[in-house]
Amino acid sequence: MKKRLCPSVLLVLLAAALCLLAGCGASQRENQKDWTVASEQTTGENTSQVADASQMTTVEDVVDESMTPVYAAELADGVYEIAVDCSSSMFHVERCELTVAGGEMTAALTMSSDSYGYLFPGTAAEAADADKADYLLPEGRTFTLPVAALDQGVACAAWSRNKELWYDRTLVFRADSLPLEAFASLTTAETLALADGTYTVAVTLSGGSGRASVESPAELTVNGGACTAKIVWGSSNYDYMKVDGEQLLPVNTEGNSTFLIPVAAFDHPLAVIADTTAMSEPHEIAYTLRFDAGSIRAVAP
Repeated sequence: MKKRLCPSVLLVLLAAALCLLAGCGASQRENQKDWTVASEQTTGENTSQVADASQMTTVEDVVDESMTPVYAAELADGVYEIAVDCSSSMFHVERCELTVAGGEMTAALTMSSDSYGYLFPGTAAEAADADKADYLLPEGRTFTLPVAALDQGVACAAWSRNKELWYDRTLVFRADSLPLEAFASLTTAETLALADGTYTVAVTLSGGSGRASVESPAELTVNGGACTAKIVWGSSNYDYMKVDGEQLLPVNTEGNSTFLIPVAAFDHPLAVIADTTAMSEPHEIAYTLRFDAGSIRAVAP
């Protein structure tokens, strides 16, 4: 004969079963909650967005293929003011200071505002995938960025506080803006043991819109160790040049604009300014000239 459980015992067993089911559901909900929090903690900070072309202003090409990279080994240790070009007009560098030490270079970029929360030495896509510990934080409005070489493109991603997006930037730190004493060694008429006389030398023009040109080879005169080059432009529209702060006038009145300018060093970018009258009003344009020491040839008397 089967024994029947009394109603009071059945009620106790039923209550226990319900408690177990409720506890299991709560445990599942807690586990789900824990997983969600862990997921958010794992992915929340590093799922930064990358600005696409439609979200960016016009990107300028600031890398001149005719430039020759300048590395830390070619520079004397020290701290120098340096000019920096950027592919975006929205990235305003108020001041830049280059530090050369122990074969490495860093640039302290002081921005004109606090619009950027982080910089990253690489592309925006790389920044979005990087750990936050790799981001460069500002001190005030100044970021310190590693620089592999001057006169070549340096990839830099900038995080906009307002847009909450990473933006690609290309920076070029200009070797021609450094003083000559910043260079560990320079090739000069003295180091080349050039005797007084007349020579020809290949010259490369960089900067501006890329449409200007100068004749190459140029005539080079050496007198008492000082070198002077005759620069003949590809047009007659230049009414003066500035070299090392000195304004120079053309030496001709007809034909293409021609100037006699000092050459402080060879195989080195020399900054010059030329004023053109080809536009609606005169306009100064920054260029660099590079004279190739290996191309120097004496002119027969």
